[in-house]
Amino acid sequence: MPLQSMTGFARREGSSGRHRWAWELRSVNGKGLDVRLRLPQGLERFEPGVRRLAAEFFSRGNLQVSLSVSGAENVVEAVVNQAALTAVLGLREQLGDLVDPAPLKFDTLLAIRGIVDFREPEESEAQRAALDDDIMTGLKLALSDLRDMREEEGGALCQILLGQVDTIETLTATVEADPSRSPAAIAEKLTQQVALVVGNGSSLDRDRLYAEVALLATKADLREELDRLGSHVVAARDLLSKGGPVGRKLDFLAQEFNRESNTICSKSNAAAVSAAGIELKVVIDQFREQVQNLE
Repeated sequence: MPLQSMTGFARREGSSGRHRWAWELRSVNGKGLDVRLRLPQGLERFEPGVRRLAAEFFSRGNLQVSLSVSGAENVVEAVVNQAALTAVLGLREQLGDLVDPAPLKFDTLLAIRGIVDFREPEESEAQRAALDDDIMTGLKLALSDLRDMREEEGGALCQILLGQVDTIETLTATVEADPSRSPAAIAEKLTQQVALVVGNGSSLDRDRLYAEVALLATKADLREELDRLGSHVVAARDLLSKGGPVGRKLDFLAQEFNRESNTICSKSNAAAVSAAGIELKVVIDQFREQVQNLE
């Protein structure tokens, strides 16, 4: 399943009968799936279906969905008020010779209020159902377009993230291979420090001093941090290759990456290791910023 970013745009429009409709979708980053609708008055019945379909396509992102519907053309029909017409004709017959016996002209009937009413034709149930089906079909197509765009951007983000994971692995190997991490180098540095303290006439107990030095040497070892960084690199690559909605998991890994890099910097006893640790922190921050864009 491809990775998706949480940003994208899609628009679909079409016609049904004498109506034209258009869907417009915008998606930005969000902690969960938040669907905000703008529907024309009288078409609120679409809301449950819109939310259900959106949840089928996406699991995260702030999604703005708007629908517009308009008449494709002005169509009116003439409706004759039979009761009013019958009443007028009956009145004419009742008055008899008191009025002009000439036949009523069509324009005269039109001039009488209430005889003929011009209005938009009412839609049948079948026409309304067809309109609803066409509009919802358009929504599915728009959601599919939006998903395609999010997946395309997700693919580009995946390559960036994989490159950053490679950099983290390289910097981890740099720390691993630094000469200052060898047992001999650590022992020599600690021996020099102990000799300096003892040579200054310190009253510290020699055995106690060496015990403390051994404890510090253990704490300064970066083996655990390097091992955890290595396992996090493997986990990140696995998630990126698996795809799907993995943004939250990758965000957690970014926090773990950062934790280990902080510890390396605090334990470092060499300038080269400190420099690599700082560079690690920079790359990890960039990794986390990009992860924020993933579903």
